[in-house]
Amino acid sequence: MKIYLDGNYVEETEAKISVFDHGLLYGDGVFEGIRLYDGCVFRLEEHLERLEFSAKAILLELPLTREEFSEVVCETCRRNNLTSGYVRLIVTRGPGNLGLSPLGCKQPTVIVIADKIALYPDEYYEKGLDIVTVPTRRINPAALNPAVKSLNYLNNVLARMEASQHGAPEAIMLNDQGFVSECTGDNIFMLSKGTIYTPDTSCGALKGITRDTAIDIAREFEIPMVETNLTRYDFWTAEECFLTGTAAEVVPVVRIDGREVGNGRPGPLTQRFIDNFRKRACREGTRI
Repeated sequence: MKIYLDGNYVEETEAKISVFDHGLLYGDGVFEGIRLYDGCVFRLEEHLERLEFSAKAILLELPLTREEFSEVVCETCRRNNLTSGYVRLIVTRGPGNLGLSPLGCKQPTVIVIADKIALYPDEYYEKGLDIVTVPTRRINPAALNPAVKSLNYLNNVLARMEASQHGAPEAIMLNDQGFVSECTGDNIFMLSKGTIYTPDTSCGALKGITRDTAIDIAREFEIPMVETNLTRYDFWTAEECFLTGTAAEVVPVVRIDGREVGNGRPGPLTQRFIDNFRKRACREGTRI
């Protein structure tokens, strides 16, 4: 496998960074997870814009232009003979010293990995997910704004571990006020009485690219969409529920905290969203 590392395409065994890199020492950096479908990098411009915004928020000056990042992403896919897969674009603060201050970091580190991805098993898309709410709360936006897709994912990792302890592949995270924020790696939506609801980003939810796509699909279907504060009760009593994410795409949820969602099977509207998303995925983006 060829990996882009600071201007060079190297074998994965040669893709090494300094132990003094602030990305390793402090989670000081930003990243994007991006999908490639049939030679089309899905919504690459939107991903690169979010990368720029995340970097600006943490005062990290990106070493490449958007056009250069785009070419690096596409070239990494080409060099790995990928037509479908997953791309991880990472920018760290770069090597510095053991101190917390980033002033000693002179040059950011850029890494692009393009590879196959292990999705949820097909049965989850056919039968739906059984998820739980976990004790670990989402970080308050006043501490670290969820719009920043940073390398510090320990909050999400702990929540995913708690989900695993309960035999669930994914979990709902609440914010410090007790409202539903998002899942450990996905955004969450529900249908109730003809309207689709999803947590507002002010609740601690990431402004996901696939989340935005789902909102676009709702607009195309002329279904009312509301972003607001939601409780677990709202999801327990929903008619349908689904998750969205770069890796997950659109996946139905049929049970939450032991309670069936709707009739306990993936709903017809969720299936329409899945079908529409898969059609969009091969045409909305950048050809490699």
